[in-house]
Amino acid sequence: MKAIIIDQYGDADQLKEKDDIPIPEIKDNQVLVEMHATSINPIDWKLREGYLQEGLPFEFPIILGWDAAGVIKQIGKNVTTFQVGDEVFARPDLTPNGTYAAYTAVDEELLAMKPENISFEEAAAVPLAGLTAWQCLVNFSEIKQDDKVLIHAGSGGVGSMAVQIAKSFGTYVASTASGKNEAFLKELGVDQFINYKEEDFEDVLQDYDIVVDTLGGEILNKSFQVLKEGGRLVSIAGQPDEKLAKQKGIKADSLWLEPDGKELAELGKLMEDGKLKSYIGHTFPLTENGLKEAHRLSETHHAKGKIVIQIK
Repeated sequence: MKAIIIDQYGDADQLKEKDDIPIPEIKDNQVLVEMHATSINPIDWKLREGYLQEGLPFEFPIILGWDAAGVIKQIGKNVTTFQVGDEVFARPDLTPNGTYAAYTAVDEELLAMKPENISFEEAAAVPLAGLTAWQCLVNFSEIKQDDKVLIHAGSGGVGSMAVQIAKSFGTYVASTASGKNEAFLKELGVDQFINYKEEDFEDVLQDYDIVVDTLGGEILNKSFQVLKEGGRLVSIAGQPDEKLAKQKGIKADSLWLEPDGKELAELGKLMEDGKLKSYIGHTFPLTENGLKEAHRLSETHHAKGKIVIQIK
């Protein structure tokens, strides 16, 4: 099958197109998905560069990619909730193969039915970013109606999903971004926009219930200042200061996504109801040059919405 692989860690030039990669053999609890679309996440190029190699069971050649949308072509003998022909989306386990490929194997428990009213490209934009946002807000922060929520970098992949999920719970949402993204964030439903180039969020916000940090560093540390006692601070970009959290009575931690088909189905319902939309900023083909361009764009940290790879 066709796939984009890396044979060693390094820059985007390591991405190579191959046409002779074996189609994955599925286990009894898996399905084989004919891929129609995938998307790019920062973890893709961080793994490509070798940042994440410690402790992860990868062997070259590695097929990157953590988002899948496509059609089931084969099911394992223990699979009961899906059948051949189903249109699905998932955040699969990357081992032994990722989603920059014509086919990928996915565990049944990680699958969800693709909503009929969205395209494969829109579905492919959701799993990693959407599940990360959901688990930050719902699982960790226990979001509820009328909470005040700050989401950093709301125009990015995780941020744009988090804004919409938070608004679906009936919350008040503030978000930081550059001025060029103000209209986009207000379209998403942001109640208070902070242009980080012109004002400091910690000077204009106070008594917030939840902060979702996607940036880390100084932004993460300053986020403590806008939370009220009993607030929740969750980061996908760093580990919050435990002493500071204890002093201020704040629940704080970093979050590493756990893929989950049932939670993905919840996101699918929001999409069916028009409460969650994929914003695709850029689309590239599943070719060597297409993936190189997509990675380089993601590395700038300035892509609005999601970067999607069309496969079929």
